[in-house]
Amino acid sequence: MILALDPLFDDFSASGATLVIVLAKVLIVFALLMVAVMFMIWFERKQIAMMQNRMGPTVAGPKGLLQTLADGVKLFFKEDLVPENADRKVFKLAPYLALVPAFLTFTIIPLGGQFNQAHAGAVTIAHHATFLQVADPPIGLLFFLAMSSIAVYGVMLAGWSSGSKYPLLGAVRASAQMVSYEAALGLAAASVFLKSGSLSTHDIVAGQWHLRDWNVVATGFVPFVIFLIAGTAELNRPPFDLVEAEQELVGGFHTEYSSIRFAMFFLAEFMNVITMSAIMVTLFFGGPNGFLFGPSILRAILPTFWFMAKLFCFLFMFVWFRGTLPRFRYDQLMDLGWKLLIPMALFWFVMLGAMEVANDNGWNRLAVMPIALGVLLLGASLLMGANRTARQARAVEEVAF
Repeated sequence: MILALDPLFDDFSASGATLVIVLAKVLIVFALLMVAVMFMIWFERKQIAMMQNRMGPTVAGPKGLLQTLADGVKLFFKEDLVPENADRKVFKLAPYLALVPAFLTFTIIPLGGQFNQAHAGAVTIAHHATFLQVADPPIGLLFFLAMSSIAVYGVMLAGWSSGSKYPLLGAVRASAQMVSYEAALGLAAASVFLKSGSLSTHDIVAGQWHLRDWNVVATGFVPFVIFLIAGTAELNRPPFDLVEAEQELVGGFHTEYSSIRFAMFFLAEFMNVITMSAIMVTLFFGGPNGFLFGPSILRAILPTFWFMAKLFCFLFMFVWFRGTLPRFRYDQLMDLGWKLLIPMALFWFVMLGAMEVANDNGWNRLAVMPIALGVLLLGASLLMGANRTARQARAVEEVAF
């Protein structure tokens, strides 16, 4: 009888160990992400202060490192106000719709591991092989796009439920901005799927083991640029922060929020910056892949170091954007999304598809490439002609008035 139950006990212990590992990974990733958000807020303040010849935070902690913690404590003890004309349930739900998707998206990011044929990115913990990421769903790329869309709903519902005209205008801008740039973001991500052949973030990273295999090179650099611009617009970061433009909308969608609910929007914005940077590192720059050398312990740590180094470069770039670029006008925002990014992403995706079909069928690449480039140039010429016609029509209208 005991011998017959041994496999059951083994299965129970294995499932229990797996559950403990998953819970530990969730807690560790959540803690790391919260610390990273605190560091990002401090880093952005100090870096922009340096760009503007200021000091930045200096009082709370050494070099102002505890300023973010002090702000969080201050916001936590402030009075939580709900406007009289607000839809109370939706008003209270909106901050969670903005914050939770940012964390859920980060769970599919590979944070380390040696992604070669021998290791496949897995590490052994308590005799159990596991990936250094919380989850690896087979539709990880679609999961990211879904979460980015849900996060925008938090902004839209916050503005609509406030019962005030300025947050409502910010919500309307957010909806138009989401529709304009989500298509370009998806097409750029589709180019990565086309080259890697998988929607799993783990498989996408595993296919970028060598530098020449990084998708930023394999896809021709254009999808990365489109993804970067569209991702910045999805984050509502400067120069695309029209949903919270203080010059004309007071504070935009979060004007009526205070206390911990405002802090949640503030937290979600910076968490989304970290998450989007991690997604770009994963999709285009090989994730944790990099040069490995030294003893086995060092080789186990280096992938996470390379991931953090790449992530820091993107975080600095977002701060650089905020400190240098002026805000777009709303018509410029729409023109960039609909007239440039979406057509360019579509034509480039078609060209990459033609190249993949040529490779699969053994066609002569020298014959296919001019045809694909010809289609791309034709699309670009049509796009430029349409833009020129629109500018001429706008000039005629201005002269007429």
